[in-house]
Amino acid sequence: MATPALRRTLTLRDLIVYGLLFIGPLAPVGVFGVLDARTGGAVALVYLLATLAMAFTAWSYAEMSGVVPHAGSVFAYASEGMGRPAGFLAGWLAMLDYLLIPSVAYLFSGIALHALVPAVPAWVFTLAAFVVTTTLNLAGVGVAARVGLVVLVAEIAVLALFVAMALFVLSADGPARPWTSPLTGLGAFNLSIVIGAISVAVMSYLGFDAIASFAEESTGSSRQVGRAILFCLAVAGTLFVLQTWLASLLSPMDPADLAAHPERQGTVFYDVTRAALAPWLATVMSITKAVGPAFSAMTAQAAAARLLFGMARDGRLPRALARVDERHGVPRAALVTAATLTLFVSVWAARRADGLDLLVSIVDVGALAAFTLLHASVVGYFVVRKKGTARSLHYLVPVLGALVTLWVIAEASTLAQAVGTTWALAGLVVFGVQRGRS
Repeated sequence: MATPALRRTLTLRDLIVYGLLFIGPLAPVGVFGVLDARTGGAVALVYLLATLAMAFTAWSYAEMSGVVPHAGSVFAYASEGMGRPAGFLAGWLAMLDYLLIPSVAYLFSGIALHALVPAVPAWVFTLAAFVVTTTLNLAGVGVAARVGLVVLVAEIAVLALFVAMALFVLSADGPARPWTSPLTGLGAFNLSIVIGAISVAVMSYLGFDAIASFAEESTGSSRQVGRAILFCLAVAGTLFVLQTWLASLLSPMDPADLAAHPERQGTVFYDVTRAALAPWLATVMSITKAVGPAFSAMTAQAAAARLLFGMARDGRLPRALARVDERHGVPRAALVTAATLTLFVSVWAARRADGLDLLVSIVDVGALAAFTLLHASVVGYFVVRKKGTARSLHYLVPVLGALVTLWVIAEASTLAQAVGTTWALAGLVVFGVQRGRS
């Protein structure tokens, strides 16, 4: 029986679209106020350092995707670098990330759109977003990538409009804060506080790693996925630093006063845009931030299906999940399974007052734990198992990257750490049962 394989249809542009769509060009908007209050105004510096911190992970993904160009991402990498048990654990931890991120995004879209149109319940918007994006995924990666490109262009256009109007106002009226304050903050500079805020900022970058899940569907060389990952991180980091720098300069709010009123932090970016630029632009940004997550969920759902497909093909999950639809070239069974789990979790979270916050914290721990095993797989593949030509970077970068991800995990909430640990222990039990049967 032939080994199930996915159809190669994604160009470099498609991979970049998937990566940037997953991250979201406007990702810092929601946490700008939190970071502004915490760092005394040095938000741009936080995102600059966060980009450098995530560069270690992007480099490790680029290295492993070049030598192990398979669906399954970190599951395949850890299997090759450290053996099948470590591969299963990495895939199991990544599953916590990939299966819950769509739920977070759908739930966010539902809540945000309900806030804009209160007459329509949030669950209606959530369900509509789920149906549309799942249908696109089932139609094939090519179709989903083309629709995603339209959405991504719209998001970037809104951001470009914000940048242009902000530069015009700043050149005409001058900044509300000193020009260098986005890097130095207001008042006494505290490096430890800035470094601590990085643990919040790195969450804006989660998603660029999903590109690796589409390695088997890339039309280019094995290095094309790595190039797309590094490019997406560089673009996202540039956009994040630029928009937070401009918003900081436009903001007349005192970060200390903002810290004393946490209930105002979530809408600071919109409030600054409304007051300094134009009310209609703030509304457009709100709509964009409400619709965008639904298509981030589309990418996340597709990545989750590839992870399930890769693990099933390797015998780690039921073989039925490794079936490929002949017409559209997608892992239909894995997609339907991922979609069903996503819908179930979305409904569960929507019924809890803290559902969104709880899901976000759990997703973060799952992703960062998988990143840690990714770094370990680089060392295992090139240094320990000597499957490739080891360079000094194969020692240095993964160690630094693992230290960053472990540190961010340590900064996570106690509940998220407990859920992540429980999930990892459950994975070890499942692996033990599978091994006993075989």
